[in-house]
Amino acid sequence: MTTPSHDPNTNVPLPSLRGSSRASRRTLLAAVLLIALLGGTGGYLLRRQASPPAAGRTEPVAQADTRGPVVTRPEVQLSGTDPRVRELLRGLSGDAGFLRWLSAEDLVRRFVSATSAVAEGQSPREQLSFMAPTGGFQVTRRAGRTVVAPESYARYDGVTRALVSVNTQGVQRVYLELEPLLDAAHAEIAPPGRTLEQSLTRAIGRLTSVPVPTGAVEVSPKGALYAYADPRLEALSGAEKHLLRMGPENMRKVQTKLSELAHALGLSLPEQAKQPAQVSGRAWRKE
Repeated sequence: MTTPSHDPNTNVPLPSLRGSSRASRRTLLAAVLLIALLGGTGGYLLRRQASPPAAGRTEPVAQADTRGPVVTRPEVQLSGTDPRVRELLRGLSGDAGFLRWLSAEDLVRRFVSATSAVAEGQSPREQLSFMAPTGGFQVTRRAGRTVVAPESYARYDGVTRALVSVNTQGVQRVYLELEPLLDAAHAEIAPPGRTLEQSLTRAIGRLTSVPVPTGAVEVSPKGALYAYADPRLEALSGAEKHLLRMGPENMRKVQTKLSELAHALGLSLPEQAKQPAQVSGRAWRKE
């Protein structure tokens, strides 16, 4: 017997990076930084060397301008880009659930905000409300314990199917094309000095590191809600608990897909994230 409970438009053209690669973009960035450093350091050295002329020296030595060209980035407009973003994302999957998600507004900011939230361990519920499953959280009794019911995990089958259906190589192409927009949205909310790539790495690494249970997961009543009986699970972040609620089978599929996406985007995940632990349900039982 299962018990229900409460679950703990103008089309603006996009700046394009089509035909480029992450390696070439990093090379360009390194070149720009090198030019800037040489310009600043060179100017400093020239000023230090501009001492009074030696005795008998009447003509000043010409100073070469070693500063590099000023590099300016065009201003990126985020408003009105949804139609173009949807057009690009539709090519990633034909899954009905995935295509339905694209009807949400302000897609770039939603994605970036959700990524930043997960990177910090926070629940992305508000940003990704359109992905919420139907039905309520359910529990059942098994061997004298209250555990999460299989029906509760099944609520996330559609979400998992949509995520797994996404073409990994296509994501790489779309990411490169949308990168100026994603960077602009990330700059609005990110902590100083953190790049979008760092936030993506933190977010994916956090989710792929969550241990996958191999048995029933015990919970205990906590007011109108349920809490995980094992304090280690209860101590997980909000983002990690969201993944845990999807159930072992869905978790494995999502973690595998996230690892594939990280590899395609050239992100370097920690070893723990590459090989998530398997934890038995018995080990999670509250004594």
